[in-house]
Amino acid sequence: MNHKEILGKLESLSDPRAVEGMARFGIRGRNAFGISIPNLRGIAREAGRDHGLAQRLWDSGIHEARILAGMVDVPEEVTEAQMERWVKAFDSWDLCDQVCMNLFSKTPLAYKKAAEWSSRKEEFVKRAGFATMAALAVGDKKAEDRQFEMFLPIIKRESADDRNYVRKAVNWALRQIGKRNIRLNRLAIETAKDVQKTGSKAAKWIASDALRELTSDAVRKRLEKKK
Repeated sequence: MNHKEILGKLESLSDPRAVEGMARFGIRGRNAFGISIPNLRGIAREAGRDHGLAQRLWDSGIHEARILAGMVDVPEEVTEAQMERWVKAFDSWDLCDQVCMNLFSKTPLAYKKAAEWSSRKEEFVKRAGFATMAALAVGDKKAEDRQFEMFLPIIKRESADDRNYVRKAVNWALRQIGKRNIRLNRLAIETAKDVQKTGSKAAKWIASDALRELTSDAVRKRLEKKK
């Protein structure tokens, strides 16, 4: 499938009612068609991995085409310049999270960019940093603990950011790191307790929500089985 065929298929699947529903969930991306993620995954499987196709889909400016671009791009061919260009164009949390989970977290630059973006001022760029951390914690099975330990001071540093899309991503990264294994669980809990002491409203929410999950019996039992 070439990009014109894919764009035609996306347009044929457009659903104005779904677009209205997306807005209720805070998704207000420009040029949205209201296509579900399962449908986009199906198109991605049909299209296959193709770096050039991903660029053309992204350049269309269509919300779902950009999500699809992250699904079909080739992580090893993604450059730092491309990552910067794309991250600066994020205009909704779902586009941010999908591209970070499906593409950015699988690139050789993932750990570097996650750390860099976490200190940026732009709301969705900063979210991308923590979304990439969360995706790495789930998806990079071969990573060593030290690669996630370096993220914990960053999480503490940025925990006072009270912007909704940032604080939720900070919380997401902390929880996912703490669910990798027993050692990281202990370090994540210690980080959450330190965050809790900082006093800001955002930090207290991030910490209390993370502690609720990381100290739960369900997480403890699952981590014990992984030992």
